[in-house]
Amino acid sequence: MDLRKLKTLIDLVSESNVSELEITEAEGKVRIVKSGGTPMVMQAPVAMMPAPVAAPAAGVPAAPVEPAAPAGHAVKSPMVGTFYRSSSPGAKAYVEVGSQVKEGETICIIEAMKILNEIEADKSGTITRILCENGQAVEYGQPLFMIE
Repeated sequence: MDLRKLKTLIDLVSESNVSELEITEAEGKVRIVKSGGTPMVMQAPVAMMPAPVAAPAAGVPAAPVEPAAPAGHAVKSPMVGTFYRSSSPGAKAYVEVGSQVKEGETICIIEAMKILNEIEADKSGTITRILCENGQAVEYGQPLFMIE
């Protein structure tokens, strides 16, 4: 997609009450999500592989989505929002790699529409990988943790 067209779309989302805009063209798919007043752009090539890209006007880089490993059970995001590993900025993370978790135990928080949603482990086991960075925007169904 043309960079000028992308900038125009970001400006339109930024200045409007629209919180999310998705456009699909022959070159690929672009999704602009306004989070905390700053639009973020997610681009995916035609093959639909997600590849977050920082919006030029936003100046805030998005962390790349790390592909999930095939081994183990993936705990996936039940919603679109912002991933947090702890209950507050200075607090200890709910879990670390190697932590033993029980089904139903809180393992992270996802903030969506100014509401903090506790995400629970849907399986007992050991956390083998943490697939998201603290403060990262996450999509519905995106793997957050791997449990074995």
